[in-house]
Formats: sequence, structure tokens, C-alpha cells
Amino acid sequence: MAWKGDEAGVSHIRKGEIGMDGRGRAIGKLKGPRDPDFPFGTFLFSAFIKRKGDNKVEKILFLGWLFLFLPAMGFAQEKVDAPVWNTGDKWVFDREGPMEVISCDDKCYSIKFSGGIFSRDVSGIAIFERSTLNVTYMLEKERCKKYMGFRKTVLNFPLTLGKQWKNLYQVDEPGGWGSMVAVDYNETFRALGWEELQVRAGKFKAIKVEYKLEPSWREGIGWVSGTESKALYWYSPEVKNFVKCEYEKDYKESRSPGKGVRENWELVSYELKK
Repeated sequence: MAWKGDEAGVSHIRKGEIGMDGRGRAIGKLKGPRDPDFPFGTFLFSAFIKRKGDNKVEKILFLGWLFLFLPAMGFAQEKVDAPVWNTGDKWVFDREGPMEVISCDDKCYSIKFSGGIFSRDVSGIAIFERSTLNVTYMLEKERCKKYMGFRKTVLNFPLTLGKQWKNLYQVDEPGGWGSMVAVDYNETFRALGWEELQVRAGKFKAIKVEYKLEPSWREGIGWVSGTESKALYWYSPEVKNFVKCEYEKDYKESRSPGKGVRENWELVSYELKK
């Protein structure tokens, strides 16, 4: 489909090129909005082409709307692909240990970490899949063990606004009378939108990712759902990592009283190798 300006407004014509006649009207051919490579701004401009009797004030308001909203619309529709990390890249956070890329190949990255997106007080070397940055393995005593912990898919590229994904983490936790209880932690992630925020490392534009954690466990012949916990993460393409995390009040990652409590953290400094 394509568009042409005339006395009556906008009508359909075939694809091709566009020009102007001596009276300032659009003639010729132009790609239409249903074409995959049709720029939305061109459609708005074609609708704005000068016509007899137009109100100048309305035109000025229309142009102001274009300049104000078109950049934001383009940014909001942007797809963010997985960043390229290099050996030596390092991110330092307050209240949580640093992350550092210690090696990489064409399929994965080896990351030395402490806390952060992992459980509190847990440190070691994690293997991240290069294409998605999902956490796939942990290196334990020079052997790779499949990672089955919290937030293995908190980084799940490509990211687009509105994208939602889920994961399930299963673990045995202490129950009553010295027994163990199998607990399912259902994780839900959602990319909410872009925000500009200030942290100790600077000011960045970042995608806000919502994280919900809901435990459930078997009790008697049925299943019981625990209280849902919620956190927010901000990922910055400039930094190639999260720059901030905020935990909702009463957030916890364990059924046991006093365990699994987390504190907010943010980026203090970072270094990216070329």
C-alpha cells in the first residue's frame, strides 16, 4: 500500500517514488505503512504535505508533535541485542561483589562473581551463554556443573519492551521436625521500559526489568503458595550490564525466617576493554 496527497487528503497508490507538482501537491509513488521498510516519519510527513486552506497554527502544532515524539517512538521500539563482553571487563557494585570477565570464546563467557544477580554470599565462576547471557554452568573444582539457581535468565537477550519470560528454580529447604521440603520458586521477568537514572558510576539510560519470585511447596496432599517477592533491575547498553537493583520491602529468597533477605545495590564503577 502507498499514499498520495491530493485536495481531498490521502489516497492509495502503488509503490515507488514521490515528487511534488507545481501546486505543491504530492505526486508519484511512495511505499506504504504496511511495507516492512516504510519509515513511519515519512507517512506522517506525506499526510502533512501542503494543501489549500490549511491552518498554519495546526501545522506548527503538528510539527512540534513530530519533533517531540518521533525520537522517543523510535527508541521505544528498539531491540537490544546481547552485548559483546571482552576479557578484562569489570563491574564494581556497592553491597555486592564485583563481576569480571576472565575468559571468553565464540560460545560463552567465564565470569568471576560475588553475589549480585546470584544468591547472597555466593561467589565463584559462572558460565554465561554468549547469545543470550543466560547463566548455564558453574565452575566447581575445575568441573562444570549445570546452574539451577536463582535468576539464571535475568539477562535474556534480545530485549524488547513488553517482553516477558519465566523460569522455575527447585530446591530442598528445611521443613518441620528436621525434615526437608521441596520448594518451587516460580520466576517471572518483564521488560517494562526505558528510564534515565543516576547511580554512583554516572547517569545512564537503562531498560527496567521487573522480577517476581513466588514460592510454592507441597503440604499434605496439596500445594501451598507463599508470598510473592518483587525486585527491579536496570540494564544499560552503555555499561553492558545492570547498573541498579531495588528489592521490594519484605523481599526474601527463602521460606526460613531471616534467610534470603537482600539489600539494594548499584554500580560504583566499571571498566570495558576493547
